Amino acid sequence: MAEERSAREGIDDLLAAARSGSARAAGRLLTHVEGDARDVVLEAIGPAAGEISAIGITGPPGAGKSTTITALVAAYRAAGKRVAVLAVDPTSPYSGGALLGDRIRMTQHIDDRDVLIRSMATRGHLGGLASAVPAAIRLLEALDYDIVLVETVGVGQSEIEVSAVADPTVVILNPGAGDAVQAAKAGLLEVADLLVVNKADREGADQTVRDLRMESSVPVLTLIASRGEGVSALIEAIEGHRRDDDAARRAARLRGQILSLAMSRLRTHPALADLVDAVVQGGMDPYTAAEKLIAPV
Repeated sequence: MAEERSAREGIDDLLAAARSGSARAAGRLLTHVEGDARDVVLEAIGPAAGEISAIGITGPPGAGKSTTITALVAAYRAAGKRVAVLAVDPTSPYSGGALLGDRIRMTQHIDDRDVLIRSMATRGHLGGLASAVPAAIRLLEALDYDIVLVETVGVGQSEIEVSAVADPTVVILNPGAGDAVQAAKAGLLEVADLLVVNKADREGADQTVRDLRMESSVPVLTLIASRGEGVSALIEAIEGHRRDDDAARRAARLRGQILSLAMSRLRTHPALADLVDAVVQGGMDPYTAAEKLIAPV
């Protein structure tokens, strides 16, 4: 009990410091929500005022996600918004998302106290990506950040999990080279609320836009992020998507979030190893094992 009280007091001190502008305190709190002190932090900040959501930015490597996010941060800051960026790499702190964080730190936002950049390597942390990201978003909103951008590497389960907390999910693609077809094969079009063809001054951009419009019913925009061209239109599309939000869309996101959280917990369920052994040894079939895994205790 004394240890719990001490931990809560430490979190309260960090919250007070972070709300006073301490980036170091905010960083330590984010470390806690990635680990086993998450529940203490969430209890300390209290319930969210509404649904927790962020702007998801994803796409294949090399599509220009980092340049796009840099341009978005600049535009939101020009409008007086406080901005946080979560660069999520579900595998390693040395690739993908971490590189994005480092790149933004070296640009015009390095000395801006109202821009927070955080690289999150969630493998090995309690609950994984599905648990860590919603908690981080909730914390950042409690620290009065107006905009939270969540970037993922564009491959794997992370896109499905982030789409459950993102409103909207923006998929960045390059022109040509069959990007529209590859995106469809990778499942990126399924999570997209907005599709953006970056580097739109390159050959093949118009064809990529046409291909995407044939493959998907969501809005398709063009962008030259390195020059800031098309950023205003992208922000308007993001805000328009948010204005059009409704109960059905919110329910779909929450359904995805609950399922992702449940899956994360099932992966670490204490009974899983024994059930796998039982199936391997032929004493149980996978269907029965699955029923036992989700059966109430």
